[in-house]
Amino acid sequence: MPDAVVEERARARIGQTLNGKYRLDRLLGIGGMATVYAATHRNTKRVAVKMLHPELSMHAGLRTRFMREGYVANTVDHPGAVAVLDDDVAEDGSAFLVMELLDGATLDELCERQGGRLQLKHVLAMAEQLLDVLAAADAKHIVHRDIKPSNLMVTRAGQVKVLDFGVARLREADGAQATHSGMALGTPAFMAPEQALGRSEEISGRTDLWAVGATMVSLLTGRAVHEASSAQEQMVFAATRPAPSLATFDVDAPAEVVALVDRALAFEPGSRWQSAAEMRDAVREAARTLFGEAPSPATLAPLAEQGGAAVTADSPSDPLAPTVAAPSVGSGARTPRQPVISPGATSLVGTTMQASPSHTGRARVLVGAAVLVLGGAAIGAWVATRGHAPAPPLPPAVATSVVAATTPPLAPSAPTSVPAPDSSSAAAEPPAPSARPSASAPRPRSSKPAATPAPTRPASDRFDRQ
Repeated sequence: MPDAVVEERARARIGQTLNGKYRLDRLLGIGGMATVYAATHRNTKRVAVKMLHPELSMHAGLRTRFMREGYVANTVDHPGAVAVLDDDVAEDGSAFLVMELLDGATLDELCERQGGRLQLKHVLAMAEQLLDVLAAADAKHIVHRDIKPSNLMVTRAGQVKVLDFGVARLREADGAQATHSGMALGTPAFMAPEQALGRSEEISGRTDLWAVGATMVSLLTGRAVHEASSAQEQMVFAATRPAPSLATFDVDAPAEVVALVDRALAFEPGSRWQSAAEMRDAVREAARTLFGEAPSPATLAPLAEQGGAAVTADSPSDPLAPTVAAPSVGSGARTPRQPVISPGATSLVGTTMQASPSHTGRARVLVGAAVLVLGGAAIGAWVATRGHAPAPPLPPAVATSVVAATTPPLAPSAPTSVPAPDSSSAAAEPPAPSARPSASAPRPRSSKPAATPAPTRPASDRFDRQ
């Protein structure tokens, strides 16, 4: 369905009251799977309402999955995981979830306001809170699977909220997945190798730790771990190439931080931090060593405040909108600091069920994947005939992952997933992004030799179409 038609239908709902309880006040975001509104309960409580698109709500399996996965965050039972307060089905049959409404901004937005990078003390403070949430999730056998800056919000109180647990999968105590209806692949720029390869049996809490490391690289350097021209190419790189050291991109990064991030980004899961709690403790120690104190919400609060009011990356560009963050609205989103790739390809979800008839787009991606694999083989053969050893072929699983990634999205995997307090501030137009700062706050310098910085990636579309 054309975007204009979807948006017109979504805006037509504004002012309606769902089941006599939730008045839809304002549109926050529209994605391939759902639409999110700021709403008011009849008891005056302000909330966020995430509505599954009517055509998807007609499928019983999709509707059940949408409802079930909406409660994964509640299972985590941590203040940093956005709570789902209610669920119901509207009069027209559209399923919806009611979530807390957050007052703040995503790390994507905060980073953009700061010129494309965040100070080290802010990144460490963010990572410490994020890892505390993931430690709670790990204790419940939950893997988020889509950690990235646009899925992390900082409230005005300085609290980090982890959004979009709808992509997560509960894992039984014996390691088996609780559901086999499909495989959520997440976002290529933040995918661990085993996730990019589609090896679901190898996905664990350490998969999320790789994404934490990639998120820290993105916030500190303004670039992705693996730069690429398309989501499919980025998946191939993630599946086959070890991550470069943080020192390659940030020569000023202290040795303690380089070691911390590089271990999180180890190619083999067994070489990474073994748990979120272990990495969290290492972050705390690094902060104490470098700044004389452990990170706290007070470290992040000024960052969230100085940006001023702004709508989220998910929401339509509305200068009159209060400062609230929209919950995740589905897959297919692009985050500002990811490479410029085809729209809708950043968050990829493979599944055995079809949600949309976009066969043409899928065919193009399949052809692209085939060209990538066959072209590599052809080049290898040509090199061999010239007397040189051919390049090793790509693992078959890489092509499998790329093919799986072309299946239409079913579960939310894009940026943001819900807002918080009852009140929101008066809006102001977000300040124009300033030039990239020449330097962040002074940092202790490591003794390692300087490395040549990687080229800056091209800017991508600001509007996340989840």
